Amino acid sequence: MRKGYTRKPQRDEPGTQSKNYITPSGLQRLKDEHRFLLTRERPAVTQVVAWAASNGDRSENADYHYGKRRLRQIDGRIRFLTKQIESAEVVDPETPRAGQAATRAFFGATVRYANSTGAERVVSIVGTDEVDLSRKHISWVSPLGRALMKSTAGDRVVLQAPSGTEYLIVLEVCYERISVEPFREPPGAESSAKGLSREANPPDER
Repeated sequence: MRKGYTRKPQRDEPGTQSKNYITPSGLQRLKDEHRFLLTRERPAVTQVVAWAASNGDRSENADYHYGKRRLRQIDGRIRFLTKQIESAEVVDPETPRAGQAATRAFFGATVRYANSTGAERVVSIVGTDEVDLSRKHISWVSPLGRALMKSTAGDRVVLQAPSGTEYLIVLEVCYERISVEPFREPPGAESSAKGLSREANPPDER
């Protein structure tokens, strides 16, 4: 352990913010959501809008206006997901690493550290679309992610948090599989409601 060495937070580098690093499972989740919206949810909402439009006066048609608003939301999300998927730079934490790349904290690292009170915590450094505090997944551009970046076991790092400055001791850096919560169809999805409706009213058997 290198005692007395303090690593300061990394400064922003030109072009750094444009990078869209993501783990393989994180990218898969974006693709699954994109596919769901494009092939299931949007067509289902489009049907609702068409049905509502056929009911006459649109000025007081709540279903029509809600459907149009929902379509705008879906289209905006599809555009965002398309951009994120196309710009993704996939980094697999399980890829074998050699030398300092295996012992220093970079994107995809799982880091165990202690705060000033001695309490230990473990976090995994992931992409901005993969943040999940319940799983201890933090963004690589967050204050904590920046503080830990390029550190190794024994380093004392400075965390510049909104609540103030805190000093952390890095205890261990490793690279292992990072399990990202998979995409699940959201409750109340229009496509799900249609599916339930079809199941509740099966076609007559002749």
